Amino acid sequence: MNRRDFTTFAAAGPLAGLLLPTSVLAQGAPVEGKDYVKLSQRQPTQDPKRLEVVEFFWYGCPHCHSFEPALEAWVKKLPPEVNFRRLPVAFREVPFVLHQKLYFALEALNLVDQLHIKVFTAMHVERNPLSTPESIGNFVAKNGVDKAKFLDTMNSFGVQAKAKQAAALSSGYRIDGTPALGIDGRFTTSGSMAGSNDRALAVTDYLLAQSRKG
Repeated sequence: MNRRDFTTFAAAGPLAGLLLPTSVLAQGAPVEGKDYVKLSQRQPTQDPKRLEVVEFFWYGCPHCHSFEPALEAWVKKLPPEVNFRRLPVAFREVPFVLHQKLYFALEALNLVDQLHIKVFTAMHVERNPLSTPESIGNFVAKNGVDKAKFLDTMNSFGVQAKAKQAAALSSGYRIDGTPALGIDGRFTTSGSMAGSNDRALAVTDYLLAQSRKG
């Protein structure tokens, strides 16, 4: 999902651990400026004692929807020293900020595991854009969640603060499309940069290994 014209690019494909598969190694090591970008200023991470991967996404992005199953499989294989988190981006006010609040409300109420995929399904399979608070409230109610409580959480100070933090980190990583991956506050990559979906996650593994070395 490009910031300017809202086209999309993807990064997908499962990998085990932090080792590049043979097919990727055959292409040579990832190249800075081609397969990934090294940030000029390091960005903050949640836990300085752990490596970190951030997925920048938007619920309305079809490639983020396509990416999710492969990403989830990859995340399950990450070692304990790697912290993974999702961060919804907002390239403009409508409807991005509303969808940011939707995700952060899910997070605040511990509903990500239960409803994150279902949000993508509603939007991209059932063609429900979830573009108003009322439609979001009806969606969560349909899935057994208290509508009033959820909408109150969406409008809470905590969720608004997280949205501001997300905007700052997205800017710091210079994210201009989704899905994209931020690695340890130091690098970004994507399917568009890396040249293929599988290689994007392979590049992420490579950069995690580099970060582990210091």
